Amino acid sequence: MKSPFESGRATTIFVPDSAAAWRRLLIVLAIATVGSVGQWSVVIVLPQVQAAFGGTRGAVSLAYTLTTIGFALGGVVTGRLTDRLGIVPAMVAGIALLLIGYIGAGFSTALWQFIAAQLVIGLGASSTFAPLMAEASHWFVRRRGIAVGIAGSGYYLSGALWPPIIERGIVHYGWQTTLIGISIFCAIAMTALVLVLRSSIGGTQNRSISAETRPSVDLNLSPNVLTGILSVASFCCCMAMAIPQVHIVSYCGDLGYGVARGAEMLSLMLALGVISRIGSGFIADRIGGLGTLLTGSMAQACALTMYLFVDGLTSLYVVSGLFGLFQGGIVSSYAIIVRETMPAKEAAMRVGTVIMVSLLGMSAGGWISGVIFDMFVSYRAAFLNGILWNLVNIGIVLLLLTRSRRQGAFA
Repeated sequence: MKSPFESGRATTIFVPDSAAAWRRLLIVLAIATVGSVGQWSVVIVLPQVQAAFGGTRGAVSLAYTLTTIGFALGGVVTGRLTDRLGIVPAMVAGIALLLIGYIGAGFSTALWQFIAAQLVIGLGASSTFAPLMAEASHWFVRRRGIAVGIAGSGYYLSGALWPPIIERGIVHYGWQTTLIGISIFCAIAMTALVLVLRSSIGGTQNRSISAETRPSVDLNLSPNVLTGILSVASFCCCMAMAIPQVHIVSYCGDLGYGVARGAEMLSLMLALGVISRIGSGFIADRIGGLGTLLTGSMAQACALTMYLFVDGLTSLYVVSGLFGLFQGGIVSSYAIIVRETMPAKEAAMRVGTVIMVSLLGMSAGGWISGVIFDMFVSYRAAFLNGILWNLVNIGIVLLLLTRSRRQGAFA
């Protein structure tokens, strides 16, 4: 299937699944790897911010909550902007917000200022996740699952690469100088990458919506109803997902292993999450998004259960690695399900909406886990809470999968 792209006076033909599509995908991966730092840096600086400004663990965790709320709301806005104007304007807005947010956080003199700046950082980083996954889905037909997985893996690759860099920056320069340095690097690197992407797409920003406009999976539900159901499911799974991702650094500090060990575990978790996300794309191309989501959700519940029984340094490294390997493909599976079941012209907005709610689950899960810790001075109850939310997610996905089989979607 072919779609015209105009660049200057010439008209070129873009072919889905072609070498040009893969080149664009690599650029998208690089942009996401840089820009998604906005979601991860706050996790590393939380102990330093708490020491600098005071406050309880729950109060300081609100910084992560505001980051994720910004990331969530921004995904819908930048998704709609992408559907209407193309991916480049969304990226430009994201770069500007990241620059403003990080400078604000770096110069903050009170906890409330830092938390407010994190909201802006989250808004900026949002352009590098849901919109990029939706955009990449238009460039592929046969390999759509793996393309979405690769585009989404930039989020985890960022989480794998940035934490050790930020931790060393804090040691040598302090957390505020480190955040200002991040702002400068992101502005320069992302601007260069977006210019390359714009050249690849073409100056007019016309984008191919593949001829496969009819949903390939029929659940006999309206797009709005299905979006609502998927949003509830994503909220539940991310309430559970948040606990290790948000609190593993603080947890290691409480156990006496130090912040650096926690940062290493987070990096390991997210590095293996990259493998999981890409692998889930391969699986989704064979069994569909719903089956892939169910597999990931069940595996995540198993990993969370393991945390209840381990607190040794080596065992925490192992379980954190398994957690990353098990849950990495969950969120990208929602993007694949949207593309399989809903109109292509609404892809970025629908994906952004579902991921917005999933990130609200992440923000709520991160905050509630901190509150539970303050109540019990232990993360055991927080892990139990996460497991319960995970089981609700599994139930919803099972119902959707059963319904899709009744409709003959997987025949």
